[in-house]
Parts: sequence; C-alpha cells; structure tokens
Amino acid sequence: MKWLSVLPQQCLLLMTCLLMALEAVPIDIDKTKVKGEGHVEGEKVENPDTGLYYDEYLRQVIDVLETDKHFREKLQTADIEEIKSGKLSRELDLVSHHVRTRLDELKRQEVARLRMLIKAKMDSVQDTGIDHQALLKQFEHLNHQNPDTFEPKDLDMLIKAATSDLENYDKTRHEEFKKYEMMKEHERREYLKTLDEEKRKREESKFEEMKKKHGDHPKVHHPGSKDQLKEVWEEADGLDPNEFDPKTFFKLHDVNNDGFLDEQELEALFTKELEKVYDPKNEEDDMVEMEEERLRMREHVMNEVDINKDRLVTLEEFLRATEKKEFLEPDSWETLDQQQLFTEDELKEFENHISQQEDELKKKAEELQKQKEELQRQHDQLQAQKQELQQVVKQMEQKKLQQGNPPAGPGGELKFQPPVEHKVGDAPKHPVGGDQPLPPGHVQEPAVRTDQVHP
Repeated sequence: MKWLSVLPQQCLLLMTCLLMALEAVPIDIDKTKVKGEGHVEGEKVENPDTGLYYDEYLRQVIDVLETDKHFREKLQTADIEEIKSGKLSRELDLVSHHVRTRLDELKRQEVARLRMLIKAKMDSVQDTGIDHQALLKQFEHLNHQNPDTFEPKDLDMLIKAATSDLENYDKTRHEEFKKYEMMKEHERREYLKTLDEEKRKREESKFEEMKKKHGDHPKVHHPGSKDQLKEVWEEADGLDPNEFDPKTFFKLHDVNNDGFLDEQELEALFTKELEKVYDPKNEEDDMVEMEEERLRMREHVMNEVDINKDRLVTLEEFLRATEKKEFLEPDSWETLDQQQLFTEDELKEFENHISQQEDELKKKAEELQKQKEELQRQHDQLQAQKQELQQVVKQMEQKKLQQGNPPAGPGGELKFQPPVEHKVGDAPKHPVGGDQPLPPGHVQEPAVRTDQVHP
C-alpha cells in the first residue's frame, strides 16, 4: 500500500518556507566514530512523494522558483504567516521573465493533464451520473479560469491547497487504517461463521495465540525520549552512549543539511523501536500496523517538540525539548496492540455500510444481467427473422426454377439473364429471295403455305 510509505517532506517545506536554504550551526563531529558513510555535502537528497495528486506540478514549481535569486532571498526571510497569508505570492511579479515563462509552461501542462483526466473520468461515469463539484475540486491548486499564465494567485492557491491537504493527510491515513482493521475483523468473523463448532474453536484459539505472541516483545521506549535517542545514537550511529550530545545528534540526523528535522527524518529515528514489535517474517506481525505505529510516533514527537506547528523541528526546538522532564522521565509508550482501535458499535456501523454497498452492487449486477438477457433475446429474435427471410427467398427461387424462370435475388432481380441469340435461318429474307436487307418502309408479306388449298 503505497500511501503508507509516502512522506510529505517537500510540501511541508513549502508550507513553511518553500525550501529555505538555511544551514544548521556547524558542529564538529568525529566521523571516525560513526558507522557507515556519512552524508556527502552537496549531494542531492531525493525527496519522497507527498501523496498529493498534483505532487509533480508542485515539485516543478518549487524547483523553478528556486532558480530566481530575488525570490530565493525572500524565501529565506519569510515566516510562516507571510507565506500562508499570500504576501509572499505577490513577490512573483518581480521574478525574471525566464522564470515566469517556465511557470506559464508548467501551468499549461498541468491544466492539460487535469482536463485529460477529467474527460476520462466523465467518459467512465457517463451512465451513472457525474459529480461536477468533485471534478472542479481537482483545480483548487491553480486558477483554471486563466489556463495560460502563472500568476500570483496561482502560487497563493498552490500554497493554500498544499497546506490544507497536508494538514488533513495524517487524519486521512488514520481513518484508512481504522477501516483496514475493521475489515480484517469483519472478514475473520465472517470466516468463522462458515466453520463448524470444532474448527471454529481451533481457529479462535490460534487467533488468541498469535495475539499473545505479537504482544510479547521487548519494551518500547517512549518516542523522542532520551533513552530512545540514546539507543539510536549507540546502535545506529555507533557512538558511545556515555557521550550522547543532543546537538551532535541533531546534526547527524539532519540528512539533507537544511537545518530542520522534517517528518521523514523523524520517522527514521523510530526504526529500532518498531523492529522490537514487528518482523515481516512473523505471521502474527502486520506491516500495515507497523507503518501506523511509525506515524503515531512521529505525530507524538511533533506535538511535543514542534513549538510553532510548522511540521518541522529546528535545532532550537529540539534542544529545548531535551530540557523537559518528559525527555528524561517519559511515560510508558502504548503500542497499537495495547489499544482498542474501534468499538463494537463502530464495527457494526462499518458492517452495515459494507452490507449496503453489497446490496447496491447486487442490484447493479441484477440489472446488468437483465440487460444482458434482453439483448440476448433481441439477438435471438433477429436471428430467427433472418433465418425465416432466408427460407422464404430460398422457396421463391425453387418455385421459379420449377416454372422455368431464372432464379431471382432477394430484391426480385434476375440472378441470370440468358443472352438473345438468332439462328441463321431466322433472319428476314429479301422479298426477291435473296439475303439482302429489306428496303426502308417495306413490309414483308407472310409466306404462303404450299400445303393450303384455295377454293
């Protein structure tokens, strides 16, 4: 499931500063103590897909804007409120002509792409009705009323759309995961209904055994606590746990050296904890649940550390969090297997919804079957009429042959017309008895029969 691994790093940078080029405070690190190869300075880090349907367009706009020196300088000094309010978008009028031309081209390509997708969607749902509002919603990240040029309004709409979509991104993922868990339980219960009592008991026993086995794992450290970070410092970074330094830790895990710990970099810190609970080789461990656990850990750390709620952790925010009591003496962390993910009422409502969907699909299937049968009936009727017509034509041809007439086609036309031939002795003779042609106006008298006796 691709959406479980998608991390909205690049759009998060757009929400705050559209990829500001701020560098973190240089920190001297003994690289000889760090396992593996470190991040090469200047190396381009591939940003993950944001999961937005306009992800590629968003990336391209950001890349083009970064090439303009004036706009880049404004980005470095802009704060989150200036960006969200649209103040930064007005700076677009001051960028170079080359940048505006390239942005115009990108917008035309995006409008063409959306129009093609919408046309395909309309063609696919033309028999079941079209939700025009849902189709127009796909244009909320750009001004589709002006499809040719990229204006400040387009940048403002792009920022607001990305901000809104990403704010709802985690919520949507949680809802999808909840549906996933309810569907698993629904299918398990439906399967149990098909078994006899003895097999059902064995299946229930196996299920409880796997639950117990999954819950039997080492203690999971509280995400973002000193113990959790020290474990990464020691096992992943290969450094002495007694020399743990928050500032050095921050620099080590700021992979792209942009001065922030973004959501992707934070989630990478929880891998060791997740490995305590989930193993892809174990039947009882669900990797979909592992990604939900990772998401919960990241959200928790963001809520605790991200003071200005820009979905990025600065060095200052990180160091301030290490001074809190929760960093040194955190509460125990409850994993998903220790929580109730849904209630019986929620499961019942979910099953009712599934039942309604199944009924609707069944009705549609019945309607399609009736349409198929009707088409087959019409086809059989046409075939019978065709055979009947062919039989009539065949009978007419046979009747004409019996009468000595050449057979006729379906429209009555003759299929065969014998040529007209004249025998040599049938040609009219010259009155004198010769073979010369008759003179004009001459009427040949009937020949006198010699066997007739006149009185």
